[in-house]
Amino acid sequence: MTKTIFLAGGCFWGIQHYLKQINGITETQAGFANGDEEYAQRVAEGNGPTYEEVYTDTTGFAETVRVVYDDEVLPLKKLLELYFLCIEPTSVNRQGDDEGTRYRTGIYYIDPEDRLVIDEVYRAVGHGYSSPLAVEVEPLRVFQPASDYHQDYLAKNPDGYCHIPEALFEMARRANRKVEN
Repeated sequence: MTKTIFLAGGCFWGIQHYLKQINGITETQAGFANGDEEYAQRVAEGNGPTYEEVYTDTTGFAETVRVVYDDEVLPLKKLLELYFLCIEPTSVNRQGDDEGTRYRTGIYYIDPEDRLVIDEVYRAVGHGYSSPLAVEVEPLRVFQPASDYHQDYLAKNPDGYCHIPEALFEMARRANRKVEN
């Protein structure tokens, strides 16, 4: 059965590319999530914020990836464990060289039952840090897809900037694969 969750982890180019490597993820879409009420209303009216507006850090939106996954192949717990490997979860509004509220980390869910799993993984990850985690956990309020230019950017531009090290992309490709005998 496919399920959907929204993950923010800095620049959406890198997060989308990282997530697409993981077995069990069937679809991704870069966009913007959980912005201020004024901009959320614009999304509802079909006139959501542009990348340039979000870039100003005045809209309240976070660069986010909509993730559709097969929970029989990739349970939410495993997906979130892999997500936490590619972010600095104690960093506030910053991932790599990217800084600003649009680059904050977040887990935005649409299924209230997912909250139990999210909290379980959040607590387990938090035990490994001396500082508190700075990853938002909230219900998804609004999502605005980014333009086609931003979709699968690193697949189209392999030498493009990314805050995620190449070694993590390779790890994601190997993660959650069945070993053949």
